[in-house]
Amino acid sequence: MTARVEFRALRRVFGRTVALDGLDLTVEPGEFVALLGPSGCGKTTALRCVAGFERPDSGAVLVDGQDITHVPASKRDAGMVFQSYSLFPNLNARDNVAFGLRVRKVPVAVRRARADELLELVGLPSHADRYPHQLSGGQQQRVALARALALEPRVLLLDEPLSALDAKVRVALREEIRRLQLDLGITTIFVTHDQEEALSVADRVAVLRDGRLEQCGPPAEVYDRPATPFVAEFVGTMNHLPGRVSGDRVEVLGQVLPVDGALPAQPGVDVLVRPEAVRVTPLEDAAANGAAGLTAEVVAASFRGASVRLRLRLLADGATETTAETATDTATETGGGQGDGQGDGGQRDGLGRRAGEVLADVPGHEAARLGAGARVTVRLVERPVLVAPRTPGPAASPADVPASASTGPEPAPAGASGGPVAPGDAG
Repeated sequence: MTARVEFRALRRVFGRTVALDGLDLTVEPGEFVALLGPSGCGKTTALRCVAGFERPDSGAVLVDGQDITHVPASKRDAGMVFQSYSLFPNLNARDNVAFGLRVRKVPVAVRRARADELLELVGLPSHADRYPHQLSGGQQQRVALARALALEPRVLLLDEPLSALDAKVRVALREEIRRLQLDLGITTIFVTHDQEEALSVADRVAVLRDGRLEQCGPPAEVYDRPATPFVAEFVGTMNHLPGRVSGDRVEVLGQVLPVDGALPAQPGVDVLVRPEAVRVTPLEDAAANGAAGLTAEVVAASFRGASVRLRLRLLADGATETTAETATDTATETGGGQGDGQGDGGQRDGLGRRAGEVLADVPGHEAARLGAGARVTVRLVERPVLVAPRTPGPAASPADVPASASTGPEPAPAGASGGPVAPGDAG
């Protein structure tokens, strides 16, 4: 019950909108791959091309080497789970699960036994006689999952199946889906715009943008070593620190760090750094230990479980706020675009930060001394970093201190392995 799925130069156009623009991707047998990206990136269109609900304008979809591009949906060996559950309201849970078997004229006793087996598998053995209106959202989605598995498909397609559920149910059900996928060994393609979901369940994450594949790799690699600035922005939170490139190194925050990846043509760049790669030391400790770094003031602290996220305002000469560029929030579920900054002392980014502010994550036990108003020193982890063309914003000061941060849907702390570009572990 497994297959190899290949997207080959897949292209699909709707009017003037290019949904897929030469997508090439291979999903290995038994692999769980998440298609991740913002709305309109083409991830659902790609899934529907596998299911047979969309026909590409060019390119091909192959399953175990066989071109199924023009095979009707009813003839494809794939099961699909939709965001909206799509259960038949007049059928109970058992009959919903057995519907496909009924269409194929499987004997009543056989399909009843198969339906009961699958309801047991998804944790609903006592709900077989209940109708959809008698089930919670999570229970309905479990029934939909069981129905998709009833015909023993070689490929399981999941189109944002958790987005309509509340947070706790969503976490529980995604873990259940992963458990089932591992137990059955079924090739699974999972569409989501929520990068926490993608990073937590997938063997590999494929990040799409404008119908093209930006990067595909294991979750830790996508987070720690984003292949492009877009991936770095979309997956997690990213500080934009103005820097200056010289050779294969960049000067930023008074430090000189190696550059990983392509170098922009202009020496003035944005250096992209994760909050967990910003090291914060109380000013008195830094003075006692002789630790180097720029001086900053804690503006606010946000509790995040094992860690606390600090918003820091960089200071010039330990006293005066420094102006700097402000980057735009490019991919976020929590921010809403560029602030006007009127009446608050300066321009703000999409998350409400003034120019000259930076985010840093610190362990929870260290945060007690780092309340609002505390003075600290700031320094970056000594690792290769990703750079991008400088983001337009207010005029930068000669000091070239950091400006702002942009954020994607924030991942849960994952202890991801360290690596260049976006230093630090997921947090």
